[in-house]
Amino acid sequence: MNWYEKLNQYFPIEEMKSKEHMETLLKEKGDIYYKDEGPYHVLMYAELDRFIFIDYLFVSKESRGQGLGHKLIEKLKKKGKPIILEVEPVNYEDSDTEKRLKFYKREGFEHATSIGYERKSLATNEQNQMEILYWSPTNQSEELIYEAMKKTYEEIHKYKDKEFYGESYQDVNQVLSFNDNNDNRDILKDV
Repeated sequence: MNWYEKLNQYFPIEEMKSKEHMETLLKEKGDIYYKDEGPYHVLMYAELDRFIFIDYLFVSKESRGQGLGHKLIEKLKKKGKPIILEVEPVNYEDSDTEKRLKFYKREGFEHATSIGYERKSLATNEQNQMEILYWSPTNQSEELIYEAMKKTYEEIHKYKDKEFYGESYQDVNQVLSFNDNNDNRDILKDV
């Protein structure tokens, strides 16, 4: 099974980019968009000047619990930049969502409760809420994480989107919001 098939089987359709989109990012944005692949993992990420964005992290069921995910995250942490990623809210009917959150909590990630993130899937045409998690070596503010996420959305998610999907994703200001008085529940608190 190739890297894209592994990701496509693990991630929900509304979160997946097309294979052509990811291959184009690797080719045309190869200075910032990377694939780290092995027999039991696929890590797709963007490394920009001031932060790292994990687009996809897949560790096969056969190798979970053996420290592979931890090693991949540690490799990124050694770069000394904040790391941000998107996760779906906990779905108690899907035990993987809770396991995923527990993993990121163990790795020292925090939930950016002041950042709202909801976008329409071009695959399903449905609105999907996502949450932003981040890890920072220097205790970055959520406002800086928000700015990094906006940049990621524009440079990675929306890159040639109309060419690949026949229509464009929503404007970043329709998808991401920031409210430092937000009383969103911390999704990592109860896991």
